[in-house]
Formats: sequence, C-alpha cells, structure tokens
Amino acid sequence: MLLRFRGPHGTFRLEVQPEDDFFALKPKLLEHLPKNTDPSSITLSNKAAHGQLRRLRDLKGVPISAPGLSHGDILFIGYRQDDQLSNGDVEGAHPPTTAAKLSSSSSAPLNGHPARHADNQRLVPARGPPQEKKSRNPWENVKQSALDDKLDKKDGKISRPRDAKMCRHGLKGMCDYCTPLEPFNPSYLEQKKIKHLSFHSYLRKINSTTNRPESGSSYVPPLGEPFYRVRTDCPAGHPTWPEGICTKCQPSAITLQPQQFRMVDHVEFATPDLINTFLDFWRKSGAQRIGYLYGRYDEYEEVPLGVKAVVEVIYEPPQVDEVDGVTLQDWGDEAKTDAIASLCGLQKVGIIFTDLIDAGSGDGKVVCKRHMDAYFLSSLEIVFAARLQAQHPKPSRWSDTGRFGSDFVTCVVSGDEDGGIGVSAFQVSNSAVEMVRANIIEPSAEPSVMLVQDEDEPDGVSTRPRYIPEVFYRKINEHGANVQENAKPAFPVEYLLVTLTHGFPSQPQPLFRSHDFPVENREATGETQDVHALARALGISRSEVDQDKEIQAISDFRLVGFIHGMGVLGQDEEGLLFQAATQHDLALAFQLLSSPGWATLVAILQESGERPPKRPLSDLSEGRRFPSAVDDRLAKRFKGVSLR
Repeated sequence: MLLRFRGPHGTFRLEVQPEDDFFALKPKLLEHLPKNTDPSSITLSNKAAHGQLRRLRDLKGVPISAPGLSHGDILFIGYRQDDQLSNGDVEGAHPPTTAAKLSSSSSAPLNGHPARHADNQRLVPARGPPQEKKSRNPWENVKQSALDDKLDKKDGKISRPRDAKMCRHGLKGMCDYCTPLEPFNPSYLEQKKIKHLSFHSYLRKINSTTNRPESGSSYVPPLGEPFYRVRTDCPAGHPTWPEGICTKCQPSAITLQPQQFRMVDHVEFATPDLINTFLDFWRKSGAQRIGYLYGRYDEYEEVPLGVKAVVEVIYEPPQVDEVDGVTLQDWGDEAKTDAIASLCGLQKVGIIFTDLIDAGSGDGKVVCKRHMDAYFLSSLEIVFAARLQAQHPKPSRWSDTGRFGSDFVTCVVSGDEDGGIGVSAFQVSNSAVEMVRANIIEPSAEPSVMLVQDEDEPDGVSTRPRYIPEVFYRKINEHGANVQENAKPAFPVEYLLVTLTHGFPSQPQPLFRSHDFPVENREATGETQDVHALARALGISRSEVDQDKEIQAISDFRLVGFIHGMGVLGQDEEGLLFQAATQHDLALAFQLLSSPGWATLVAILQESGERPPKRPLSDLSEGRRFPSAVDDRLAKRFKGVSLR
C-alpha cells in the first residue's frame, strides 16, 4: 500500500507493506529528506497539530498496520537539520511540537498568534559561553513594544447593543443586527468618519486571508515592506547591477495609490502649554522653529485597535532659524537627550515645525498657506519626513523582514482658513519611504508636486547608474473616468500623504508640570540655560532657599536635563530626581532634597547662582540722601574713565 508523508519541505509517497516495521522505513525516509537531517530527530504524527507525536526510533518493532493505517493515508513527518542544531539545539532534547515541526522548527504557531515564551526557548550547550540564538526567519526574534503585544491579544471586535426593533431573540441571544463587527468593517468606519484603518485593524484584515488555522498550513507573515531597489542577491547567477540585470532582481513598476491604513491614528499634546511655549520663539523673532516630540505611544479608543502618540516634551535642537525656513545643525547631545528621555519613560515620537507668516492686519491673524487647493505638506517636507521615518522603523513579528513602517509622526503649526494658528499631523506612506530610500523621487520648487528622478541624471552621492522603475498613479480625468497616468516627470504629493488627527486632553495631566526653566538653544531671543537661570527656577539665592518652589520646579524636563549635565548628583540621586520629576511624589522629592548631592548643588547655586536683587532705596526716615539722576549719570561716566 501507499502512504503519504508531509513535512516542511513538501509531500512524498512511499510503497510499504502492512507488516513492515516503522523503524525499517528510516532509510527510505532519509532519501526524501534534506541531506543535513538528523536521523535521531525524525518524528511521525497522525495530525498536523495536536496529534499523537512519536519518535521514529521509539516505534521499533511496531508494524505499520498496528495504528490502523490504510492505503493512501497521510502521516506528518518532522525532523531537525544539522544547521538548526548548531544554532543552539542539543541532540536528544525533547521533540518539537507538530506546529513547530511543520514550520521548520519555527517559533510561530500555525494560527498566526504570538508564540509563548516557553515555545521560544532553546537549549544551550553545556560547554562554552552562551550562544546567541540564530534564526533564518527575521520575524521570529523580533521584540515588539508592549503596546503592540497588548493589541495583538485583543480581538478588536466592535460590540453592538441589542436592536429593540430588529432583534427578536432573548437577552442572551445574538443575530445579524447585534453581532460584533470586525475592526475593519467599512460601514462602521464610514459612519464614524474614520478615513484610514488603524494598523492593527489592517493587520487583522489581511491576516484573516493569509493565515487560516483550519487549513493546517504553516505560518506566513502577512505583512511585507515595499522594495523598489535592484536586488543584489539575485539567484540567476549573472553579474550584479549595473553589469547585469534580469526580471528576478529588477523592481516592478510602481502604481501609487493612497495608503488605506496608518501606523498612528492620533497625536495628543499633553497640555496646550507645549504649543504656546513652542510658538513664543516665532512671536519674539518672527523666524520659524523646529523641535522633536518626546512622548509615548498609547491605545486610542476612538478608533478600533487605534494607537495615539502622547507628546510630553518638545525639544528644540541646535538650528539656524529664518523667516522662510530652518537649517538644522549638528546635535551633539542627541544621544544624551534620548537617554534622559528614556529614564523618564519617554521616547522620540515625531517632529514639529512652524510655517507662520503674519497677515499684517494687527489682530494676530496669520496667512493660510496650506489648504485643499494648494498643499498640506510640501514635497521637500515629505522627503524630510520619509527620511526620519526610515530612521525610526517599527519592529513587527508580522512582517517578513521583522519591521514594518514607522510610528514617527510629523506635525506642522501653520495658519488655518480662519486666519488662526492650527496644528496638523501627518505621516508619509510606506511607499514614499521606500521611494526616498531608493532615490527615485526628489522635491521640486513647486511644493505640491514631487519629481521622479531620471536614470541618467547624477545624484551627487555615487557615480553608479541608478535603476528607476516605471511609476504610475491613478486619477479622475476631466471626463470623470478613472485613468492611469505616468508619474514622470512629476506627480501630486497627496499620493504619499497619510493624515492623522490631533488634539488635547479634556483634563490635562502632563508628566512635567513646570515650564519655568529656559528653553534650550534660544540664545537668539535672550534665553540662556545657565546656573543663574537654574537658581531662579529653584528659588535659591544667597540668603534663602525656597523648598516649596524647589519641589515644584524639579518637574521640568529641561531643568532635569541641565542638572544631569552638571554632573553634581550621584547615580542614585539622579534616579530619585527622575522619579520625583515624573511621579510627583512628595516623599521622593523630600528624599532628594535631603541627599548630599542636592546639598552640594544648592551650595554651588548659592555661591554662583542667582545674583541678589539690587539694594532698594532707603526710606527718608533713615536720614540717607537719595542719589539724583545727575549723580547717577556722573557715576556711570566716571566708571568708564581709566586712571592710567
């Protein structure tokens, strides 16, 4: 009779006799298995998942007819290969589960759900130092954020109440009018005016068709990042580009279309004071300003399985500001700022910049430059945002590369249609990021248009020729027909944009409650971060120390960073400083103020900190003469005279 065997590398058939021994099939099985298969690891099972798993060597003496097998039955075979053993597995360990067996010892189950930590553990050889776990599949060892892990565990179903008119069942029943909806339900999104799917809703949508547990197939990552560059690992064997190219390594034609999902759905500023403080520079100088957003990502309940970026700090890096733009300078303290933010539980979540022009009406109104008939984000700003998103990729176990897109956002402060100052939030599409990475597009002088580069035009970076694939986009022409247009030489920038919502909480509870310390890199407007400003913020003078003001002032990100840069506090004392600044605990604050390092800081500030106020004029009752204005001018004139 014939038996079928299905394994990670395909299905094959063997002709056997019912009285044959299972263990006697070993030579025949090895003929159909990879050459580096470990014979002692071969296992057989009657089901793809949750079946009766047996080692082949344990079936010695058991006839094939004993389990009741008949002609045409199928058995599922599992095994380990020698290269997998060299990655940390120990021969003779427990056999892998059937799910892991069918995915080449993959740690991802068949149903596509995240693997448990116990399933990912590998044995380490007893001798030698611990070896790092290696894997052929990049998504197996990805460490996602805690928020992504939390949203992965949710089903995301949208619950609906019982319809009093249409539902005819009891309270515990369910019908088509009250069944929970999927998070990607089009009618619900249209009703709530949600333009884009959230990332995890989009993931549910495509994963439901890619991985089906009932089919018994192995796990396949449902996500894949676009790739528009010539592949250097072409299996055809020809010389690499530009000496050779074929259909396997050259990128396909690109058809641009609006991205139907967004990685972040909402940008929430912890308090309106963040925007007001950021705008103060433009109010004082008339020049534009740019800043990095530090905050955290949280669940956004207004969108099914949504994500929001909560901004707690706007940090302004070194820059040269002008009326019509900003030039970023070298930011030497970027790593230190990121480390301080990490100690406060924050990370870099985006960037914000101003584009404001006074309308000249004298009532505070500004010019509206960004609207539907012009542009919302210029081509230069899109390229800038794409490069930042490429620098901050999002790790994901659902992508074949181990990463997918980016959570980095871009915010613009500009004039609205009413002449007021408004904030807009955007991201650029994954296709835009890859087109910038592949050097396919470049900004143009017209802000609403993006240029497609020419292969023969030098890019100024390398002398190697570039391969520019065909780029198309679809639009509605003057006759109302949906037609495809060639994107060369230019195309509208809205095909690369993804809009986000933004706002402020109804009851602000910011992480940092004080904003008295000067903003960094604002010497142009007379704001300087020094020990005098630190003493003023903490309420420390030569004669007194205001402890209440100290407790309130330490909840300031800029003040905490300046104290950290002074290097006065010890490591434990800095830990207390970060905790007291973010947790607002009086016990931690008093513990910090009573530490030796803080006493040293106070002594330094009293000696070189805030200068004492000028001596007030005495009362007439003291019998002292008030200096006249003439005497004051003479004193100043005499001060400038040299006695030499």
